[in-house]
Amino acid sequence: MDCEQIAGALERNGIPFHTELPEKLEIYLRLLQEWNQRMDLTAAGEDDELLDRHFIDSLAILCTELLRPDASIIDVGTGAGFPGMVLALALPESKVTLMDAQQKRLNFLEAVAEKTGTGNVCLLHDRAETGGRDKKLREQFDYACARAVAPLNVLCEYLLPFVRVGGCALCWKGPALEKELMAGRLAAHLLGGRLEMPVSCTVEGREWEHIILPVRKTEKTASAYPRKAGMPKSKPLGE
Repeated sequence: MDCEQIAGALERNGIPFHTELPEKLEIYLRLLQEWNQRMDLTAAGEDDELLDRHFIDSLAILCTELLRPDASIIDVGTGAGFPGMVLALALPESKVTLMDAQQKRLNFLEAVAEKTGTGNVCLLHDRAETGGRDKKLREQFDYACARAVAPLNVLCEYLLPFVRVGGCALCWKGPALEKELMAGRLAAHLLGGRLEMPVSCTVEGREWEHIILPVRKTEKTASAYPRKAGMPKSKPLGE
């Protein structure tokens, strides 16, 4: 897949982009395919499916008013860099921290940043539960985001401690969201947040039901949260 095909996909989906983005995404996609052959970064697939499922889906938020282009962002459990690395490429005025508990994933993202000449990313090897208690990170970001990481109530405990008051956690979700809303609403309240209206983010030509749910940070997160590693998942809030 070349730059022109990537640019065409961005245009079909109404995603605004600067002139260098298609080339950078082509490099990223090529590296993803190469590294996938020796380590499990994403499910294998053809270029067009990988582009839509990961890159276009991550960038669909740029069609909304949810994200400021000059914001500070942390992507918690970034994996292969979705959505955080893609947003860093698309929003050069932003400052993006990519956090993951597996160093091998960060090694891949370091290679992506180097090959694409991306200087607005910071790579952080840590778990959400410990990072959320770090004074250098706690309530320091305009946005905390995650994609395909955990149920909503667990996700709120992972994300909201990083978000400054007035900022927002951005949760990429699928059809299961409706079943997660009640527990998620209770968890958000305990953590100083409030669920806002979900926004549908479609991918042209795909029948995927993809949603971004904003969780507004309305007050500081209590010092008891996040709980120690493993507890948010084993004993989720709101249940």
